[in-house]
Amino acid sequence: MAFPGESPSSGRNSISEEVVNFSAIARAFFSAGSVPATLSSVVELAAATVEGCDYAGLFLIEGNVISTRAFTDPMVVEIDDLQLQTGQGPCLDAISHQLTFYSTDLASDLRWLHFAPRALGLGVRSILALPLDPNAQLGSLSLSARDPAAFDVIGRAQASFLAALAGIALSVARSQQNEEYRVASLRAALSTRETLGEAAGILMERDRISAPRALQILRQSSRRLNVKIGEVAQNLVDTFERPAAAREGTADPAGSSRSRAAPVQGRVIPGRARPGPPAACDTSCNAKMPIEGGSHGAR
Repeated sequence: MAFPGESPSSGRNSISEEVVNFSAIARAFFSAGSVPATLSSVVELAAATVEGCDYAGLFLIEGNVISTRAFTDPMVVEIDDLQLQTGQGPCLDAISHQLTFYSTDLASDLRWLHFAPRALGLGVRSILALPLDPNAQLGSLSLSARDPAAFDVIGRAQASFLAALAGIALSVARSQQNEEYRVASLRAALSTRETLGEAAGILMERDRISAPRALQILRQSSRRLNVKIGEVAQNLVDTFERPAAAREGTADPAGSSRSRAAPVQGRVIPGRARPGPPAACDTSCNAKMPIEGGSHGAR
């Protein structure tokens, strides 16, 4: 369909150009890789492709923290800070109601009586806030302009497409990031396990102890030194030196020399009376000490 004043062929060319642009945007979003790179890509492309946009930012809620995670100009951070300070604004409403909020001119907008005048003081007249997919990321894409009525129908349609695509791209980027973290953790665990095996082998050969005892020594050293067991094992493999906290008490509990715990002083064994201190008296003390229940007679 051609726009007024355009021939059918020019209308088709315009649509084809838009399709090509959107395809390029999609490729840019999904090829960014990491979450921070994806966030930066979203705001940069929004400012470059949405007609009438001067500033772009992403206002995100993560856990209990709400912040501006990506922006094209420090002005975006100031605008978002005003919304947090006043407790009102288009981005907050877009997130809360999951709807698009557009102010053609903040000078005459009565919806945000505390926010609008202060935003005008920063030189902002138009704001377009679009919610992101809450299943992917709770937040909003914020577009602002110095001119009133800056976003026409085409600009708002472009922004809606970008916001929808941004939510999907962020979800994919987070999934990739989580998978990379899981793989890295698995590799680290496997590496630690191999190092533990090497360290245990060194102790077994040097001290003639069993495998369980060698692992026990490594665990005890880790606790006493307050160091991860992998670091203790790696140090032993690298230096062939026993950890300082485990140089004593290496007898194998499976062997003949078992260490015995010293008796605990003052411990009362059930069924037995606690021994009292020895009486300090002479041979005539029995005659001097009264006995309960009567007088003491000679035996």
